[in-house]
Amino acid sequence: MAGKRKTNPAGSTNSYRGDVLRVLGALKVATADQIQRIGAPHLTFRHADKEPPSKRKQARTASHTGALSDMRKHGLSENGGSTGGGDSLRNLTLKGLEAASHELRRPVTEMGSTARGAGSSGASHPMAVNETVIALLRPKPNLARLADDPPHVQAAAQADVDSPGGIGTIASFWTEVPLPATGTWNTPGKGGAQADLVLTAPQDQVPLLFIEVDNCHETPEELAAKLEKYARFFRRKAKDTDGRERPMWRTRWTVPQGRYGDTPHPPVLLVFNHIGERNPDRTVPRLQELTRHLWQGERQRGGHHLYDQKIPIMAVTLPNLQKYGPADAVFLRFGRDHMQPLLEAIGNPRRDAADAREAEEAKARTAAYQAQVRRAAQEQAAKKAAEREAHRPVCTGCGTKFTDARWEAARATDWGTPTDSHPDLCDSCKHTAVAEAHDADQQEQEQAVPEQKAIGWFSRLRR
Repeated sequence: MAGKRKTNPAGSTNSYRGDVLRVLGALKVATADQIQRIGAPHLTFRHADKEPPSKRKQARTASHTGALSDMRKHGLSENGGSTGGGDSLRNLTLKGLEAASHELRRPVTEMGSTARGAGSSGASHPMAVNETVIALLRPKPNLARLADDPPHVQAAAQADVDSPGGIGTIASFWTEVPLPATGTWNTPGKGGAQADLVLTAPQDQVPLLFIEVDNCHETPEELAAKLEKYARFFRRKAKDTDGRERPMWRTRWTVPQGRYGDTPHPPVLLVFNHIGERNPDRTVPRLQELTRHLWQGERQRGGHHLYDQKIPIMAVTLPNLQKYGPADAVFLRFGRDHMQPLLEAIGNPRRDAADAREAEEAKARTAAYQAQVRRAAQEQAAKKAAEREAHRPVCTGCGTKFTDARWEAARATDWGTPTDSHPDLCDSCKHTAVAEAHDADQQEQEQAVPEQKAIGWFSRLRR
């Protein structure tokens, strides 16, 4: 134990250091509070009864604070200033980013920067980005780690587990991802955008989502210009490893192909954190008008739209996202007049419904055609059976129609010569006729034998 304390004076464990590496590797900069809420949410319930809130926060973040202290001594993390509320900001060093790449299973080249200096101005934007990640993740407590806690703690944690879940894991998120309109991924040129967040969670039906977080300092025109850069990036093509030209974003992210005639660009979610002077209620309508050419679909006769080469753009406020989560109807898709859950807002429910109706109609048409074919076949079979029945032979002896077997036997020939002895008689009459013929032959033979004997006897007497 003494040796362990010397290595990790703050007594941190591998699991808590792993939480720090994964969270800071993905988010670049965060507070101990945010690291704990993402990496070990069960601690929130274990210390919920402590008062005042400052002691509660200190208790639940103590394990990760210790991990950060030990990692700082090993040159993996460092302090990065503080938030406007006074919380210490932490970020990884280059050595820490390399360690985090193993935790997140990402190439070191995709780990990004160390975010050094992010806290010099309070880091309000990175903090809003982090809160967006937590609101989308909705981390659930590990009940097994609360097995020895009081019943009321376990009950509160169970209620949280039973509530609607989030999307992805911390490894599903990338921050500050360049979207080069010119240049390369590693050395982007001018005219491109930089996504605040990129979410890839195909296991939760979100293969790719770009997220922009706005603290309501930007005007609608500034946001529209940023979305124009997204469109420019989405339109850019590049040769893939197989030598074929594809949209550049597809050379990095794997997303299923769209349906024929309807291949939209990846969706973009705008998250508004109303701490600035701009009111989202006025910003969003104006932004919709400025970007209509980017998102407006083509209406179809079925009442749905096709969004080929268009960007699905959605908006949500951070408080609503935090309170209700991605499974609730708090997302506004540009061009629609009602709120939807995230998956519906990203998708095209009316197109899905139209496709389902079309599939059902096609299925009904196929079933009707197959029934028609069956009826026609049955009618044709009945007609042939009737024609065959009309030609069925009748026994000339008793007038009974031939059975199929008798008919077949009566028609049999050997080199054109009928093989049946009585082709005009049924089996019964044929049997009778054959028996009568046999009896007649027998009588003839019996009558012929005595005459021959008599002739022989008299011939002897004459001698």
